[in-house]
Amino acid sequence: MGLDLFAGLPVGDYAGALDWYGKLFGGPPSFVVSDTEAVWELADHRSVYVEHLPGRAGGAMVTLFVDDLDERVTAASARGVEPSSRETYANGVRKVVYVDPDGNEIGFGGAPVAV
Repeated sequence: MGLDLFAGLPVGDYAGALDWYGKLFGGPPSFVVSDTEAVWELADHRSVYVEHLPGRAGGAMVTLFVDDLDERVTAASARGVEPSSRETYANGVRKVVYVDPDGNEIGFGGAPVAV
């Protein structure tokens, strides 16, 4: 069975979200659906979108597992976006969490660091 992911993040400030998520994901949206919704395709069939929904903004929690966690964090930092927290679980899996201006949490998880 194939699997597609289309995760939505409600935001209060659409223009601000375009800027912030552009810095987090490394570029502009893959496509703009309307004047209130934009989509970043992060991998084949795996997308995150922001939508201007002020009354619902701030409660989303999304975690994406990636092969290049350290590189992503370094690149986002170079673009001016810093994580709000970092964790390493007992099994060595790492998670870095970013919080957008509305309070939505975007986490990136990665395998333990090779020794």
